[in-house]
Amino acid sequence: MTGKTDLDRRTLLRAITAASGIALTAAVSAMPASAQTGKTQAVADPYDFEPVEVKTRDNTIFLRRYGSGSPVLLVHGFPRSSLMWRFVAPLLAKNHTVIAVDLRGYGQSGIPVSTDDHFAYSKRAMANELVEVMDKLGFSKFDVVGHDRGARVSYRMALDHPEKVQRLAVLDAIPISEGWGHADARFALAYWPWTLLAQKAPLPERYLAGDPDAIFDNTFGAGSFGPDVRAEYTATYHDKARIHAVCEEFRAAASIDIEHDKKDQEASHRISCPVLHLWGSGGPLDSFYAKDGGPLAIWRKWADNVEGQAMRGGHFFPEENPDETAQLLIKFLAA
Repeated sequence: MTGKTDLDRRTLLRAITAASGIALTAAVSAMPASAQTGKTQAVADPYDFEPVEVKTRDNTIFLRRYGSGSPVLLVHGFPRSSLMWRFVAPLLAKNHTVIAVDLRGYGQSGIPVSTDDHFAYSKRAMANELVEVMDKLGFSKFDVVGHDRGARVSYRMALDHPEKVQRLAVLDAIPISEGWGHADARFALAYWPWTLLAQKAPLPERYLAGDPDAIFDNTFGAGSFGPDVRAEYTATYHDKARIHAVCEEFRAAASIDIEHDKKDQEASHRISCPVLHLWGSGGPLDSFYAKDGGPLAIWRKWADNVEGQAMRGGHFFPEENPDETAQLLIKFLAA
């Protein structure tokens, strides 16, 4: 994408943020039913955030900053962006400084050039970058909440930077090496991005570029949001450079990320901070790993202090069931 296009997006974002009355009307119309009733009615405009760009050593990260208090880093997954936290973030912001980032390649963040070993889009590289972002914002220690791909960046951060991460919440995800290690036909069909997008370039790039909106017509990417939210999400997949970056991240997950996981296991490295795992009730994590003791048992192979439960709302429960998600996170972060 050209620099002008990125600038146009940022200008549009600021215009939406400034037009709070219009934005609030649009946001409420795009809320899931659970978010239009009860406690969420008292929440400030979910678009009422401070847009920030942080320059890192080789990139620029876009983030949405909410509230004040102890810092919490929110990391989205595929095929979303930091926009996915629009309902959860204001609830957490009552007692926390909430930093919701766009991962490199996604949303409005920069797109570093990749390498043959895909390290530039490994979870280690992405975790290192977000630690740098938090340092530049003045946060030497913080809590982390990650969903899907973001959960995998987050647990890598907890392993590589234990002095930084105080608490870790991983939403609807298990470690990468565990995902591949337990893969079967059900996994391949349910988690089609893992297998399709990890293929050698340019095959998956051509698939995504051919019909970018199809991601959000598939049950894996669908959600109960309006056209304004969908348009912001799909912008990533109308940009060939961003499509390539997303595919590089999935290629890293099929190669170098597994190597990093295995080295931690061989060295008996474990996540030392408290871990909360939440997953979609009735979804793959709720059924695929029953013979292994369920997803909590898998996470307990990686961390000593793990708690969690299934959640209503499917894979994207932070958007579909934001009240309950926020309540559990608030309780966990206050422990």
